[in-house]
Amino acid sequence: MLHVAVPNPIHKVKHLKLLFFSHGGLVPPLHQRSPSSLTHQKLAMAKQFIPLSSSILVAVISLFLVSTLVPGVGSIGVNYGTVANNLPPPPQVAHFLLESTVINRVKLYDANPDILKAFAHTGIAVTVTVPNDQIPRLTKLNFARQWVEDNVQPYTPATNIVRILVGNEVITTADKMLIGNLVPAMQTLHTALVAASLDRRIQVSTPHSLGVLSNSNPPSSGKFRLGYDIHVLKPLLSFLRATKSPFMINPYPFFGCSPDTLDYALFRPNAGVLDENTGLLYTNMLDAQLDAVFSAMKVLGFDDLEIVIAETGWPSMGDSTQVGVDANVASEYNGNLKRHVSSGVGTPLMPNRTFETYIFALFNEDLKSGPTSERNFGLFQPDMTPVYDIGILRPTARSSIPNNPTPVPRAAPSNPTPRSSKGKQWCLPKTGADDNALQRNIDYVCGLGLDCGPIQQHGACFLPNTVRAHAAFAMNLYYQSTGNNDSDCDFDQTGAITNVDPSNLTRNHYFAILTLAMENASTDTLCCKSNGSRHGTLNDPVFNFVSFLVSVVSDKETKTAGVVWYVL
Repeated sequence: MLHVAVPNPIHKVKHLKLLFFSHGGLVPPLHQRSPSSLTHQKLAMAKQFIPLSSSILVAVISLFLVSTLVPGVGSIGVNYGTVANNLPPPPQVAHFLLESTVINRVKLYDANPDILKAFAHTGIAVTVTVPNDQIPRLTKLNFARQWVEDNVQPYTPATNIVRILVGNEVITTADKMLIGNLVPAMQTLHTALVAASLDRRIQVSTPHSLGVLSNSNPPSSGKFRLGYDIHVLKPLLSFLRATKSPFMINPYPFFGCSPDTLDYALFRPNAGVLDENTGLLYTNMLDAQLDAVFSAMKVLGFDDLEIVIAETGWPSMGDSTQVGVDANVASEYNGNLKRHVSSGVGTPLMPNRTFETYIFALFNEDLKSGPTSERNFGLFQPDMTPVYDIGILRPTARSSIPNNPTPVPRAAPSNPTPRSSKGKQWCLPKTGADDNALQRNIDYVCGLGLDCGPIQQHGACFLPNTVRAHAAFAMNLYYQSTGNNDSDCDFDQTGAITNVDPSNLTRNHYFAILTLAMENASTDTLCCKSNGSRHGTLNDPVFNFVSFLVSVVSDKETKTAGVVWYVL
């Protein structure tokens, strides 16, 4: 079976057009609709226009649309705090997370250079933080540019820095200078990222405690604190919308529960809490907290923004006066949390969605002040043995770079020109290959000195700006430069070789062409008609570097095929 790449989830796509071609010409594209109705109408249209002999193609398109229009699995990350004197060195931590856990995101409370270096070539998404005390200075463009130059540019793209947070829980500090400078600092930092051509790679946001709410019960009545709502949070939300960045919140059911509500806080079976305004039943406290935030955002007209859970967790040890503080309860909360935010169930007011979530914390931190619980939120001990198991450990270790290929590429042109021959083959990512694994493939290939300029910012193949599209370029670049050996397309079993040359595909039946028009991308739709002719351009380099097969299904007896393309 031919294994080929599939585009990233639909939330990264601005426009989606499904075009059908037949003897009668082009069927007009559907008008933009909600994802669910769009899916059903496209599938109905596919079945209407594609013959029964191509029923396999219908199934392929169906699976593709379902996989791209249904929300994806939520990402689970950890907060990597360092308020301790017994933590392992950062390279050891990065190696452990990559090889031994399924954690694919890390949030830092600073921009520690040793940690940033340690996470290079791991593909793990890293969020860094500008400390609160630097916020006033960050409003000055020169300082913001210098901060980016010192704390970001030396490490990216080797280290996958995806977000910069300006401060932590700034609004609830009650420091008027910090609060007044928060949004200007975020805006200036974004301007500095634009100047460095990093604004499409790196988001800017800031996390909040639930203290930003003046009311949270019932969830539908959630509102931001008076005064801050219009003068601080509304401009902040406007900035997040304009830069396509998420609103980040730190919900902790641990701090809101009592002996009577412990089951409710831990996702255990319980009678639930009814929101009388909406008639919606809440069966866990986290959903209620998230929906209160959503309601507050909706009041200001920003219910379209993504919400990220920047911190949440449960201590494994505490003082005698605290409720439910032992390792079993902590394991129960974090394990149920992980399953819930990734399930796609969503919340009563935000159904059918997942949440990017960062568990607090990676390690127990022995130098933190406060009650005993503050030093015992960690998933792991400093020696990296688990405090408890919530299903994030891998059954087997995973290499930080692909097991294959291991040899250094033979001498080759920095931009090898793909050969045009009868035996031409391509190396592409397999269907379902994990984005983190594909990012490691990119880092590995580009780190060898091959020319990855085309997939850098402003490069000819930068768009579509997705890990999968860039991996298709890098993996094939390596494969072509090393002599087309099968082992050079293994990439830890994430690569597959295809010898299907798209320029030779001529068939007698309808072809479906899927064009994903990315924001700011210049798109050229490849049009396959029943007579096999093509409109638009397609040649070996274009196919090698910026387009790849999503699926090819052939019927050997009738010589028919259904083809779906992902094309710049």
